[in-house]
Amino acid sequence: MAENLAGKVAIVTGGSRGIGRAIAQRLAMEGADCLIVARTPENLATAAGELAATGRRIETCDVDLRSLEGCEAVQGRLDDTFGRLDILVNCAGATQAGPFLELSDDVWQDGFDLKFWGAVRLTRLLWPSLGEARGTVINIVGGFARTPAADFMIGGAVNAAFANFSKALAGLGLRDDVNVNTVHPGQTVTDRLDQVFETRAAQAGITPDEFQQKIIERQGVRRLGKPDDVAALVAFLCSPEARHIQGAAIGVDGGATSGLF
Repeated sequence: MAENLAGKVAIVTGGSRGIGRAIAQRLAMEGADCLIVARTPENLATAAGELAATGRRIETCDVDLRSLEGCEAVQGRLDDTFGRLDILVNCAGATQAGPFLELSDDVWQDGFDLKFWGAVRLTRLLWPSLGEARGTVINIVGGFARTPAADFMIGGAVNAAFANFSKALAGLGLRDDVNVNTVHPGQTVTDRLDQVFETRAAQAGITPDEFQQKIIERQGVRRLGKPDDVAALVAFLCSPEARHIQGAAIGVDGGATSGLF
């Protein structure tokens, strides 16, 4: 594999597991040194140990991005380790599903605090460094930004706000010479999704595999997504070949989103 990102420094939030970890792996394989960010030190240590096999420098930062202080800690960690930044991938954040009438204000607020506000604050803090490097921001948002669902209102609202922010940020990026693009994964097989499928399958009285097959048939896709599907696109969007792609929002969902946008 060609090292298209040789000499680059990347931050990947949510980089210890799932899609974020796959993105960090792919960026490192293409030559980037990485600072991976997540809340759990044990998960970070495991991921860093595995990513070290790429031969790239891997640093970690265990913080909660729900607060400004957590985001500032990432900036401080970057200053203490690499001292510069070329790529920021905002991938942290999970939102709770459930019936609208059962979701309290606290649950709504928590959904926005990590995925939306964490990305906004971290991007604001790191924007000067990205501008100096003529860098890249990739925001991992999600298909519910485009397709609302009655039982996933928080995720849809957070994703829609995040997508709008990303498009506006791309306009600022044109002025400051920073590339900004959005990736909308569809349902992607991770540990978290496996747990959701197990719970819902048990409620339906079927096996997790049977439940997954029903999802595939309902969406009309060949298969569910894999973290590597998203990682491959992110690596391309960070490469010199993608410099003319700006403000795009690209779905990685196997065709599950049927609308034009």
